[in-house]
Amino acid sequence: MPVPWFLLSLALGRSPVVLSLERLVGPQDATHCSPGLSCRLWDSDILCLPGDIVPAPGPVLAPTHLQTELVLRCQKETDCDLCLRVAVHLAVHGHWEEPEDEEKFGGAADSGVEEPRNASLQAQVVLSFQAYPTARCVLLEVQVPAALVQFGQSVGSVVYDCFEAALGSEVRIWSYTQPRYEKELNHTQQLPDCRGLEVWNSIPSCWALPWLNVSADGDNVHLVLNVSEEQHFGLSLYWNQTGPQIITLNHTDLVPCLCIQVWPLEPDSVRTNICPFREDPRAHQNLWQAARLQLLTLQSWLLDAPCSLPAEAALCWRAPGGDPCQPLVPPLSWENVTVDVLEFPLLKGHPNLCVQVNSSEKLQLQECLWADSLGPLKDDVLLLETRGPQDNRSLCALEPSGCTSLPSKASTRAARLGEYLLQDLQSGQCLQLWDDDLGALWACPMDKYIHKRWALVWLACLLFAAALSLILLLKKDHAKGWLRLLKQDVRSGAAARGRAALLLYSADDSGFERLVGALASALCQLPLRVAVDLWSRRELSAQGPVAWFHAQRRQTLQEGGVVVLLFSPGAVALCSEWLQDGVSGPGAHGPHDAFRASLSCVLPDFLQGRAPGSYVGACFDRLLHPDAVPALFRTVPVFTLPSQLPDFLGALQQPRAPRSGRLQERAEQVSRALQPALDSYFHPPGTPAPGRGVGPGAGPGAGDGT
Repeated sequence: MPVPWFLLSLALGRSPVVLSLERLVGPQDATHCSPGLSCRLWDSDILCLPGDIVPAPGPVLAPTHLQTELVLRCQKETDCDLCLRVAVHLAVHGHWEEPEDEEKFGGAADSGVEEPRNASLQAQVVLSFQAYPTARCVLLEVQVPAALVQFGQSVGSVVYDCFEAALGSEVRIWSYTQPRYEKELNHTQQLPDCRGLEVWNSIPSCWALPWLNVSADGDNVHLVLNVSEEQHFGLSLYWNQTGPQIITLNHTDLVPCLCIQVWPLEPDSVRTNICPFREDPRAHQNLWQAARLQLLTLQSWLLDAPCSLPAEAALCWRAPGGDPCQPLVPPLSWENVTVDVLEFPLLKGHPNLCVQVNSSEKLQLQECLWADSLGPLKDDVLLLETRGPQDNRSLCALEPSGCTSLPSKASTRAARLGEYLLQDLQSGQCLQLWDDDLGALWACPMDKYIHKRWALVWLACLLFAAALSLILLLKKDHAKGWLRLLKQDVRSGAAARGRAALLLYSADDSGFERLVGALASALCQLPLRVAVDLWSRRELSAQGPVAWFHAQRRQTLQEGGVVVLLFSPGAVALCSEWLQDGVSGPGAHGPHDAFRASLSCVLPDFLQGRAPGSYVGACFDRLLHPDAVPALFRTVPVFTLPSQLPDFLGALQQPRAPRSGRLQERAEQVSRALQPALDSYFHPPGTPAPGRGVGPGAGPGAGDGT
């Protein structure tokens, strides 16, 4: 099931504006102008040399405004490039100067002077483009007829098609005339990337956009690239602040500055950059989980985090006992931090001083940086000194309930010890942590006052113990009876906890497994803690049979428990194979058969003589005779059930536990719980029942079940 907050398809499709562009056919640049004007484009580019501004000899054409438009230049339907169309608006600037001859002779100028006033205007307009790594200049010649020449008025525009630029790039445009009569115009255009274009399928460099998809499998995230077999591609995951880095995408690696870059492996292809986790709350949570505070010097520390995020930091005071850390604001102030070094004006360090980092009005990080070098938290009281005008000052003690003024008649600990704290401050026994014109911070030790109070408590305890001993000596017999009762309670409590028993069997068939489950359930009603693989299938599948049995066997034997080997025809066959070949041959055993897996650990205990006292054997009447059990395993007691239930239950008790008179009663209880499962196994539904039941008094019938 996809994780909604991680779907990159949302990020890939998100864009404030989606553009649908006009298409131009052919590779050649072109120009056209407003009606009434004539224009042409020089055949080749020119050098971008604007030159100095020179005085205009009269009316001239000058660029007044630049207007841009995005278009597509296509060689064919699916092979287009992004192109920038530029329109230069022109106006007539300047005026005709009156000739000196007209003033000198007092007459009108001749026809040779009037002719320029009625002539058309011409201009050479330069367009300069810069877009890394490309730069070029083109020259447009424009002619305005005399009828349109009006001083200070716009005469129209000339349009240039077009300048090719890379997707997502920034294009800077300048326009001026040659020669240059005025300051050049400039304009900056930010081109969209593939996400902002409706026609991405017509631009080959954008074909990588729909390849990328994301799916989730539990905590693992998969990037799926849906590309054809003949298409080569490149993929990069990088940290936005430190440059490209190839990383493994894990759900714990998602942080706000993690970006994704994808592109086709073609010459000059555009790389699509996506940073989809900037506002994601879980990415911010991962960021603060990875952030660490490092103490550099006494006064400076470093906030080390994968991303640079604005935050606020302040010092706080943490008292022992689990109370929240109390910010020291005021007198200190919050400091703005990112991922850099910050300094606090401290005079001394203290283990109770901690640093709190808040972001978005929430506590994100708190560490007591000085505790590593100065030891654990101390039971000190922090005194805040506030200084006012005319050398006025006041003191208060920081406590969980607030800052208690000193001296004070309140019922808090600092108020009761206020006189002593002030004496310690005046005698120089308090450590000054911070000092400036507005106030100071002092840490005053409380150990000596606590020791005095504890001395009185210990004295009272010793007096009480002496009085109790005297009473016990006077009533010695009563004391012995009380100790005897206490010892019996301890023993009964240990017995109630029960001995651990690990039950091992061979899963011959489903009916035998139900019979084993009934036996385990019946034993649980006694003071026994039974472990059987039937009740631990999940752990068995996760760890494997050998590892699960090894852990259960070690825990059972370490606790003084017992391992019960429940023999059946299948178990005897497996044991024989192990004893003959040293390995278990393949057979019809299920994946959870712990008995088969346990033989490699059980056999060494029997071969080295460690089994007696820690192992017992058992088999069911009418299913297997004890003589059929291999001789190696008969070095420990082997009981038939349910005929020898009392002896079997006695062997399961603690080694030094006294024989309980209720053993026979418990054997009958287990027999009654086991009887329905025995009847169901030996006499399935639809078959006639035998003349007698199976009970504690029944003898073993070895030949009936084999």
